[in-house]
Amino acid sequence: MRSGQARLAIDCGSATTTAVLAWPDGSWSPLLFDGEPGLPSAVLVAADKSVVTGQRAWQAAAADPQRFVPRPRRPADEQVSVAGEQVAPADLVAATLRRVVDEAYRVAGDAVEDVRLVVPAGWGPRRRTWLRHAAHRAGLPQPRLVEAPVAVASHALAGGVQVPVGSVVVVVCDLGGGAEVSVLRRSPVGFEVLSTLADPDAGGDAIDAALTAALVPEGMPVGEGWALAASLRTAKHALAGHPAVTVPVPSGPAVVLNHLVVEQAARPVLVRAAGLVRDAVAAAEVDPATVAGLWCVGGTAQMPLVADVMVAESGLRPMLVPDPLLAAARGAADAGGFDAGQATPAGEPVPTLWRALAIAVPGFASLALVSHMLFTAEWEIAGYTRWAFLNWGELAMASVFAVLACLAAGTVLGSALAARTDSGVPLSPGAQVATGILTSAWLGVAVVGMYAVVGSQYIGTELGAFLRWTLVPVIPTLLVAMVLALIAFRQWRTPRRGWSEFLAFPISSVMTAAAGMMLVQWSLPASYPPHMITWMNLGARVGGLLIGIGVITALVSGLWMRLVMGVPFAILTATLVHRHNTGTVAGLYVVATVWWLARLWTRILYSAPASTHPRRSLLPPGPPRS
Repeated sequence: MRSGQARLAIDCGSATTTAVLAWPDGSWSPLLFDGEPGLPSAVLVAADKSVVTGQRAWQAAAADPQRFVPRPRRPADEQVSVAGEQVAPADLVAATLRRVVDEAYRVAGDAVEDVRLVVPAGWGPRRRTWLRHAAHRAGLPQPRLVEAPVAVASHALAGGVQVPVGSVVVVVCDLGGGAEVSVLRRSPVGFEVLSTLADPDAGGDAIDAALTAALVPEGMPVGEGWALAASLRTAKHALAGHPAVTVPVPSGPAVVLNHLVVEQAARPVLVRAAGLVRDAVAAAEVDPATVAGLWCVGGTAQMPLVADVMVAESGLRPMLVPDPLLAAARGAADAGGFDAGQATPAGEPVPTLWRALAIAVPGFASLALVSHMLFTAEWEIAGYTRWAFLNWGELAMASVFAVLACLAAGTVLGSALAARTDSGVPLSPGAQVATGILTSAWLGVAVVGMYAVVGSQYIGTELGAFLRWTLVPVIPTLLVAMVLALIAFRQWRTPRRGWSEFLAFPISSVMTAAAGMMLVQWSLPASYPPHMITWMNLGARVGGLLIGIGVITALVSGLWMRLVMGVPFAILTATLVHRHNTGTVAGLYVVATVWWLARLWTRILYSAPASTHPRRSLLPPGPPRS
């Protein structure tokens, strides 16, 4: 199961709660409640003190309106009166969160330990602590809090939206039940909230109230009013595909809801939201002309009227963020789980110990081989000519290891480049990886080119031979690196365990092949004492065996497959070792770079694409496992 690696992000809004499960490989899935990605935050407290959530609460509200709470998310010290009894709002919110937890368990198959909660930017420490208490009562582990506008901005940035470092962006985080507008500035390490204003009467609730007042006369019983509100919510969604919708009225004739009626009710509310945008920009003390964009999220943000009103009233043309209902939850899932006040890192600034070894081992092996090749060169004199016998195979293998070491550092290089304070162009995660791969590839070319220059100067011979043995062997790896950079930039596929793990070449293969080549170089001098013949021959064969084992270790996975294929191949490389064909033996190891092609196929091209549908992106749901 992948539940141990899953991240659960929950956006517990005043009107609707959304949640997303995400994994390090980039796949994600929204949690569905009654077939919809949004769970109404409304609850109903039954007579037996149990709490009914979501659509079932709205359906039961008509019969028992005194026990219905449409907006349980309240200030931390406020109590809710239900049928004459005081109820803590934290218990009501916990009931909704508990349903999210149950659905996440059902989909993932196990408990999720990494939980992020989206909080409004205007919430202080007291309300954030209150939300943590509600999460604890719901059975969630200690959650990490992510501010809603920061989550939305991170989601938009990950989707390829270009936001230069230092620019100001206005994010309308919640055009759902109410409206909350935040002004953010993008810094080199994340987004900084400059100002936040909220208005509960500038969102979907006010529009629903205006529609009810326009369609139904006053004096409707409370229970019938909640039933009509539920019908209006459904009708507004249905208008996306129909010119008009008939809405049943509990105690009267049905009414017709069309786009014109909705726009007449929504325009004053949206004008108020546009005024909130102007006020938030003024509170941030920034020039409106410098604002890079206006991003709209939430259910109400999908109305076509929003763009017209915002342009006319605020002077800013809004951009609808992809998946506006899920934008905050998706952004929180991908934001690294930092607390709300912390910046979101651009990538992987500090590699793990294993990643550091994956970079260091090929690098040190490369330096050891090229040094050994130069310092153990055998000089021979023929007449007045003095020339050196060189192990060109050792130089070729050193060049391959140098490029592998650089590529292993690709994601680290990409993160470092993205975090530069003087960078004026932002990089999406895919662009960071692609930039890191290309930079590391050219860095590898520079290193092997330096090997050629230093070697020719040290030996005192022409540069051409050294360039052939340093550049030609690394061409296959460089070509695959170009393909990987393109895939990462276009974000066609993401390796299951991330690009960092994907770019790490097997350390065991590097160490085995390097030891084998150094043993071959030691065992093939121009002359040696007669009593060393046996040992020299044995060293050459063992070195060839190690090189063959290194090739098979890279190409084949699984112990039995390595034994079946490795034994005959290692014997072949052992018999090939000779003073004049070490380049051929090294060429066999160059074939090991087919490892890249194999992983490219099995880990990226052949893997199922990331899906937003739980039955495709997750394992089939089943009974809980112990």
